[in-house]
Amino acid sequence: MSLVILVVDDEADVEQLFRQQFRRELRSGRFAIEFAQSAVAALERIERAREQSLILVLSDINMPGMSGLELLPRAKNLRPDVPVIMITAYGDSETKRKAIEQGAEALLTKPIDFDNLRSEIDLRVASAA
Repeated sequence: MSLVILVVDDEADVEQLFRQQFRRELRSGRFAIEFAQSAVAALERIERAREQSLILVLSDINMPGMSGLELLPRAKNLRPDVPVIMITAYGDSETKRKAIEQGAEALLTKPIDFDNLRSEIDLRVASAA
């Protein structure tokens, strides 16, 4: 069974950035990264992920339409077993409080510290093994 991380961000260049940062892991098949450019697309993907081991959702907060904070409780309702980490350019305490209250595992600020994120992912991969 493949381990899947879902990245939700409306900016198209985020996919290229993540693929570059995790190229070794992706090539080796350690895990797969899938991308959704909206919260609605992410919810559809989460619903279809029953046959795969979805180990983490990384979601931007500020997106057109449904925000990441609106996505969060819906994603947790569909898959309470899957941790969600929110990503924002605005790491203020109110945003962090809202995200944690709604079930986010953590809040990362942009630009993303990929070493920190890699450690988070390593924990999820190890616990899924």
